[in-house]
Amino acid sequence: MAESVVDVGLLDRGGVGLTIHGRRATITLDRPDKLNAQTPHTWQALREIGRSLGAEIRVVVLRGAGRAFSAGLDRRMFSPDGADGAPGLAALAERPTEQSDAEIGGYQQAFSWLREPDRVTIAAVQGHAIGAGFQLALACDLRVLADDARLRMAETGLGLVPDLGGTLPLVRAVGYARAVDICVTGREVTAEEALRIGLANRVVEPDQLDAAVDGLVEAVTAPPEGAVRETLSLLALADEAVDPEQQLAAERAAQLRRITELAQQLGALQ
Repeated sequence: MAESVVDVGLLDRGGVGLTIHGRRATITLDRPDKLNAQTPHTWQALREIGRSLGAEIRVVVLRGAGRAFSAGLDRRMFSPDGADGAPGLAALAERPTEQSDAEIGGYQQAFSWLREPDRVTIAAVQGHAIGAGFQLALACDLRVLADDARLRMAETGLGLVPDLGGTLPLVRAVGYARAVDICVTGREVTAEEALRIGLANRVVEPDQLDAAVDGLVEAVTAPPEGAVRETLSLLALADEAVDPEQQLAAERAAQLRRITELAQQLGALQ
């Protein structure tokens, strides 16, 4: 198992663990005593992991230590003092708009890289995934839930909005009306409902979560790397409801790149 590719001090401050084994990277939110609540340090660590992973990594698994995936934002961020040296949310209102906008943009990057087509990302969710925790799971390509998982978008009830990239994948997964219901009421979504409405790809018993994720990792790393990358790009493009002719052209271009690469590989073997 390879060592972390990110500064250990940065990971420790964020309460984040990183292990690399072959083509797989596993990111662990590792503050189980706080139900893996997140701070800006968490987002900095996640952002740097995304920037540092090598091209050999084909799949990323995101999980939480202990009995919860993530209970969301550390409540200390609502206080003037903030958390662990990171200023509280109120500090954003005191800064110039451009500065605060850029800071939130940096937070969002901790989530957005998980949807890049370079690799498949999988969230392994047990227990609570609330607010920022829910948005982190939504940032991944695939979600495997233990049957005790409970998802909740809590921001609106706190007078805020989901601003870590969660609104777009939520609407794409469940549709506008269900997304309104989930966000505005702040109600809990069970694992069974998540599977039924398209938020979960699989639901398993808690003691089967690791095995289910391992099986999915094996399945998504079986096809050739280039084919997976091109397919992810095509699916992301289709998800944006582009013009059908544009999608067909993108498919032709991607297929020609694949055929060319395969032909080159065959030639090298002859």
